[in-house]
Amino acid sequence: MSNQFWRGKNVFITGHTGFKGSWLTLWLSRMGANLHGYSLAPPSEPNMFELTHLKSAVYSTVGDVRDLKALTAAMTAAKPEIVFHLAAQPLVRESYLSPVDTFATNVMGTVNTLEAARTAPGVRAIVVVTSDKCYENREWLWGYREDNPMGGHDPYSASKGAAELITASYRRSFFNGHGDNQAAVASVRAGNVIGGGDFAPDRLVPDFIRALMRKEPVTIRNPNAVRPWQFVLEPLRGYLNLAECLYEQGQAYAEAWNFGPTETDAQTVAQLCATLNHSLQKYEAGSVEIRLESKPTALHEAGQLRLDISKARQRLDWMPKMELYTALELTADWYATYLRRGDLRARSDAQIEFFQKMT
Repeated sequence: MSNQFWRGKNVFITGHTGFKGSWLTLWLSRMGANLHGYSLAPPSEPNMFELTHLKSAVYSTVGDVRDLKALTAAMTAAKPEIVFHLAAQPLVRESYLSPVDTFATNVMGTVNTLEAARTAPGVRAIVVVTSDKCYENREWLWGYREDNPMGGHDPYSASKGAAELITASYRRSFFNGHGDNQAAVASVRAGNVIGGGDFAPDRLVPDFIRALMRKEPVTIRNPNAVRPWQFVLEPLRGYLNLAECLYEQGQAYAEAWNFGPTETDAQTVAQLCATLNHSLQKYEAGSVEIRLESKPTALHEAGQLRLDISKARQRLDWMPKMELYTALELTADWYATYLRRGDLRARSDAQIEFFQKMT
């Protein structure tokens, strides 16, 4: 990944006010990109977008990806060369409560983003962010590969599988290197991303931090579930690397890509919580009483979930650089800074610098 490549590039990001979107916005801003964001208001209070003062780093349009007319107008005005589509309803359990909104946002939001990009002049590369949960989960012990079938038990997972099929359809129909539109389109599937700045409801690390602040126990559902945990900057580096390849070499990289952790970092929920507690104590933020429970009648969530990253390693020369222990150290450091009301923009910048030196 080249800082020089991004300097002066016009980049359009949907969902730039979310957790991953905020980190991507900050990183691209540091590299000198001209940023345009299209998103709803930040999804939680507090949120990373506001805590790190990113409003000045990006020209923001408040809007819904379900609104094709507004999205098309914003993208046409931005004249982007590169588009990152991150806007989504990102929570499994919320998808059970609001299935219609989940499908509308994750399915039609993807359609609308690709349709807006199809008509916007000058777009060269499009990266559509879906999820590791897009695969038909067989509860295998080995990682899913990019050519495994799409599926999804819950509405969230199914909506992400559908977003992958939509992306493939648009790529073959409209972004295939023929005709007037020469943009190259790829989809990306990451594991369970952790890091500072995530305050989403009903998500493991934010729930842990809220329990810490309230001095309450945290109850962990599915403690034996295995997830492909990774630090937030790991997949973002993959997205940025891929976008450069799409921009410079086009259709050769217009495919689906997995960006996950090494096999040793696919650990259980219980293991992650124990290590996070240790890291928070190290930064003098305190600790949380952990209560583990598994309810047979609970809403279905995957038990085993791993990604095979051989393709990204071989063709993009990408592989994760940070062990889970270090990822949790940085996560704890960020939240400890938040709890003592420190400078979160400076802390986030420092973590990006540390990560870049590792890679």
